[in-house]
Amino acid sequence: MDLCRIFHNGVPSTGPEKGDFCWLDLQHPTEERMAEVAERLDLDELIVEDAVTARQRPKVERYDSVLFVVMRTVAYTEAPSDPRQIIRTGEVHLVIGTDFLLSVRHGVQVPGLIERMDRPLALEDHGPFALAWCAADTIVEEYLRIADELEEDLNDLEEAVFNPSSNFHIDEIYQLKREVLEMRHSLDPLPGALNNLLKQNKDLLSKEVRSYFRDVADNANIARDRVVSCDERLSALIDAGAAKISLQQNQDMRKLSVLVGMVALPTLIAGIYGMNFERMPELSWPLGYPLALLAMLVSVLLVWWICRKRGWV
Repeated sequence: MDLCRIFHNGVPSTGPEKGDFCWLDLQHPTEERMAEVAERLDLDELIVEDAVTARQRPKVERYDSVLFVVMRTVAYTEAPSDPRQIIRTGEVHLVIGTDFLLSVRHGVQVPGLIERMDRPLALEDHGPFALAWCAADTIVEEYLRIADELEEDLNDLEEAVFNPSSNFHIDEIYQLKREVLEMRHSLDPLPGALNNLLKQNKDLLSKEVRSYFRDVADNANIARDRVVSCDERLSALIDAGAAKISLQQNQDMRKLSVLVGMVALPTLIAGIYGMNFERMPELSWPLGYPLALLAMLVSVLLVWWICRKRGWV
């Protein structure tokens, strides 16, 4: 659903008045709709193409006095058929002119984004750039919130891996790592894009607006560093998990070896006395059979005692 607002001195109004600017929000626009809007706003055809395609990396491009900003949106929610949470992504494109802001949304939506943009602005005297900062700040705050959730899930996995009494599945680590990588694909290019926005467009951004965008860039760097840290911890956790699985397998093999050893000696004794020879030790002795059983029992206990002393069982 399309949304159009007129802002006067940073406050939504019924306008138009002198000094007003227009905010137009489009969600999943068609080529025809974008072409119509582009004609009214005199937008470059490359902006139209990117806005419709919606498979863009975070970036900032300038076309004369118009800025085109692409940011990825992220949601960390449960999968439809899986209790585990997954990262889903979308995009927000901001086309910033002198008297208008066009926002184009695709895919995952950021909670509260439109509601926040539809309120009076903190930078009421700075027109469309104030509204663009509001959108960017909301998106980056969502990055930080999701980074918190990823760290919590990672802490739970680390506790499971390093707790000797707990069982874990290594596929859970791989699953979380895949989600972290998806998050990185959306977040990694953003700080560089925001820095370009600040350095290369000083003639369009006032000092106050630059300071606000600088804060957004700092938060984007913080979010990226935290997600990168999660990625590195997960790589180490995969190694630790694989080592733990290998150790558990070695312990299981050791226990099996002990059992084989305990069975082998009685089997050897029984095999010897099961041979059909006329002359064998103690064959005619009345206590020969109990003695053979006793030898089997002693051999089993001896193997068990040796393995127990070495900590194998």
